Amino acid sequence: MNNFTRWIDLEGAVNVRDLGGLATVDGGTTRSGRVYRSDNLQGLTERDIALLVGELKLRHVVDLRSGAEVSLEGPGPLTVVPEVSIHHHTLFAEGGRHTDVEADTIDADRVLPWQERAEEDLAELRVTGFYYSYLRDRPDSVLAALRVMAGDDGAAVVHCAAGKDRTGVVCALALEVAGATREAIVADYTATGERLEGILARLRSSATYRDDLDSRPADDHRPRPEYIEQFLGVLDDRFGGPLPWLASHGWTETDSQALRSRLRD
Repeated sequence: MNNFTRWIDLEGAVNVRDLGGLATVDGGTTRSGRVYRSDNLQGLTERDIALLVGELKLRHVVDLRSGAEVSLEGPGPLTVVPEVSIHHHTLFAEGGRHTDVEADTIDADRVLPWQERAEEDLAELRVTGFYYSYLRDRPDSVLAALRVMAGDDGAAVVHCAAGKDRTGVVCALALEVAGATREAIVADYTATGERLEGILARLRSSATYRDDLDSRPADDHRPRPEYIEQFLGVLDDRFGGPLPWLASHGWTETDSQALRSRLRD
């Protein structure tokens, strides 16, 4: 555990942590035991499920994977646990054949529509562009995921494949609503890098993700601060921040209050 994350050690997932304990702009911290983020939950063991459902009171799973991923990988063991509800809200922004583990190509006109970018910027902004595309292509899924996370009937976990990109975007938005500092949001996002080796090993064991991963060096998959900083900066520049963007797609002050009450001490 470090100052920004609380890791949950499981046998069948490696990138699981609590969104609690993060600094907020008013000097407080986000609340522990309410919302978790994770990599793929396909490999959870009986012991993992007992911990998540029995001890941590997990009641909701927000699955951000694509339909193809769910079809190829299966829905996962939590789908047969009666106490747990599964909410599938795909962001439909895959960069490889089946997933967004990394972007194969970058279409500057489509992915980065808001301004001209120099060639030397593209390496750092390739993920930022795809992050923005999640919001552009599926704002309904983004808002639906956040509303599940705001529920008050037990804990929720949000996940995709690596728990890095799609999960990182949704969790960054949730933390922004909750009033976390930008420094805390960035630190939580980059914390995935601490578990990167284990994440990649898990994904390489699946034919669904192996080709995406093996097409470039492991370090290319590392979540870098500038990715999430640039993503949030785009929302600041274009909309005045993440909250106005959410409001423009139907998010209400009641929604914000519900999510804050879940994530704030």
